[in-house]
Amino acid sequence: MSKAFDDKHGTFVPPSERFQEGESGFVNPRKAEADCLLEKGIEQYQIRDTQAALKTLQQALQLYRTVQDLPGEGRALSGLGLSYYALGNYPEAIACSRQSLTIASQLGDRQTERQALANLGNAFRHMEDYPRAIEYKQRSLQVAQELQDRRGEMAALNNLGMAYKAMGDSPQAIYYYEQSLAIAAELRDLQVEGQVLRNLGNAYHAMSNYAQTVECYEQLLTIARQLPDRQGEMQILKNLASACFTLGESLKAIDYHQQRLALTEK
Repeated sequence: MSKAFDDKHGTFVPPSERFQEGESGFVNPRKAEADCLLEKGIEQYQIRDTQAALKTLQQALQLYRTVQDLPGEGRALSGLGLSYYALGNYPEAIACSRQSLTIASQLGDRQTERQALANLGNAFRHMEDYPRAIEYKQRSLQVAQELQDRRGEMAALNNLGMAYKAMGDSPQAIYYYEQSLAIAAELRDLQVEGQVLRNLGNAYHAMSNYAQTVECYEQLLTIARQLPDRQGEMQILKNLASACFTLGESLKAIDYHQQRLALTEK
């Protein structure tokens, strides 16, 4: 983010499950076609071709239902839930994710269960139903921890922080952001680390804790320069200048402003 989606968990079909043989020892051609469509839809989603992903995943879902492949149906519904979420259609995202969750729970497919719970939490947050959002996000966190899925845990902690921040509970948001940040640093995932630092800085800013805001944004600036992310760097420098002026650190604020000007002239 600022990838808006969890790309690392966008793949719903583990390699070992992609080409399952039937009792006769041969691959069911319609199931194989559905598997290919599912993979294609996932790839389209990951490159942000969301409308195309939606169409492809709907075709996969129809085929899985035709051949009565419940695991495939659950994964296709999970992908549809993510795609509808990406398009801002939260009621449809919730409907698909709930169906996916029911199937995943029935089959004991914990990864699909985690993804469905996460998507439900995010969709309810956007619909401003924060208690329900937090309930689903907590369940997603619990499943990730049981699976020892550190990336899933990192995402769940960050998303819990976002829900509490949206509720206006910045201290609780910070509690979750800091845990997510620690995992991102452990995994050396600069993209996610930058995203969480931005969220953390914004939470401190909401509490008028400008010193901590500056600390977070200075770390974020280092990451933006490592990636590199020039547009992000310019916005961070602007925010740093503003926070430093608020703190009365005028010379530091001017320095950040001049660094931003230098970038615009390149």
